[in-house]
Amino acid sequence: MADINELRQFPILETERLRLRQLGLADSEALFQTLSSEEVMRYYGRFPLLEQVEAAELIERFRLLFEDYRGIRWGIELKENAQIIGSVGFHAWAFSHNRAEIGYELNEAYQGQGYAREALTAAISYAFQDMGLNRIEALVYPENEALKKLLLRLGFDLEGLLKQYAFFRETYVDLNMFALLKG
Repeated sequence: MADINELRQFPILETERLRLRQLGLADSEALFQTLSSEEVMRYYGRFPLLEQVEAAELIERFRLLFEDYRGIRWGIELKENAQIIGSVGFHAWAFSHNRAEIGYELNEAYQGQGYAREALTAAISYAFQDMGLNRIEALVYPENEALKKLLLRLGFDLEGLLKQYAFFRETYVDLNMFALLKG
């Protein structure tokens, strides 16, 4: 199990092409560009953002998520130009049960280039090694075939369909439960 005191400083993760770092208010425009897209938000569980201030509010929620030990959300930054192209991280962290739910979003212009896999791989590694997680869950819209394929490639198992599991975009939606275990 992770030592909660070791998690007080926000970690920076590096991959070959990416730097995963804490988002700040200066990143609100880049995050807004990603989260104002219907294509990106179709499977996010909410409508696209309409104003940049909503991105700034979300960044503040990400900060509080980390401070309250309920999760962690990194900005996905390209090393080559320091451009934020999305975010990845964990929420619904059940600290006493060593599990959390993973999620990400990636700007449309950067999809299909392996960035999601690279970011998720780094986050998963951090979760198992440093957060002390034993189980990582992902709730996925059944029609989100691209994410389903990615999760299976990363070693996740499809555990089942949760009928009318969430209330998103003013309707109840079914979600598939995927899970990855440490061992």
